[in-house]
This record gives sequence, C-alpha cells and structure tokens, in this order.
Amino acid sequence: MTGALFETTFYLAAPFWLLMIFAPTWSGTARVAASPLTVLPVLAVYTALAVPVFPELWTAVSSPDIDTFRDLTALAGGAGAVWAQVIAWDLLLGQWMYLQSRKLGLSPLLTGPLLVLTILLSPFGLLIFLAVRAVRLRRRETLTG
Repeated sequence: MTGALFETTFYLAAPFWLLMIFAPTWSGTARVAASPLTVLPVLAVYTALAVPVFPELWTAVSSPDIDTFRDLTALAGGAGAVWAQVIAWDLLLGQWMYLQSRKLGLSPLLTGPLLVLTILLSPFGLLIFLAVRAVRLRRRETLTG
C-alpha cells in the first residue's frame, strides 16, 4: 500500500505541471495555477502516509538532527510522507513561478524548461527563476522609471 501511494503522489500533481508547461497561454491554466487547492490530493496521500509514522515524524521535526531524520526516512511511510510533502510544495512553488512568469511576460519557451527543472531539482529551478525574475523586474523599472 505504501509503495502504491508513493508512486501515485507524483501522478496526482502531474496534470497541473503539464498544463503549466504545455498549455501556458490557455486561460484555464491560469485559473488552475491560481488555486492552492491543487495540492489537496497530494496532501491526502501525505496524511495517509504520515499518520502511521506520526511519532517518528514528530520527533524528526520537533528535534531535528540528521540521525533522527535518517531514521524517519528509513521507514517506508516516512520516506513516502517526505516525498509527498516535497511534491506538494514543489507544485505550489511551480504554480507561483508560472503565475509570476505570466505577470512578467516571460516566454513560455523559457518558463517551460524552468518548470521542468523545478519538478526535478526545485532549488536549482527556483534559483534560476529568481535570477530571471530579478533581471526582468530591474529591466521594467529601468523602462518605466
């Protein structure tokens, strides 16, 4: 059961990523991306995985150290819960990046690969996006100010 939930987690988020990457200019994509409710299915999986390992989860977050976290992720439910949390936060991050890119008029040909990078390695995707965003905002200020 845990393995199936783990594998299902990404597939629950994938439709939203596909919309933002492959249908970025469709009006429905912006409406979907503006909703934080997209993560509810992933959070349901998180809850199903986290509840059985809640004592270990609580220990890992209330007194964090590397060994306690390692103990949590050694449990299938613990690793699955951490994975679901990462997927949920990455999706919210991707939605913010998508909405910001639309607001700033960034090309979908730039935003799409950044979103793919964010799916795979979110810190790197976010860092690059923040740099692109800063350049775009600075350029806007220069043109208007």
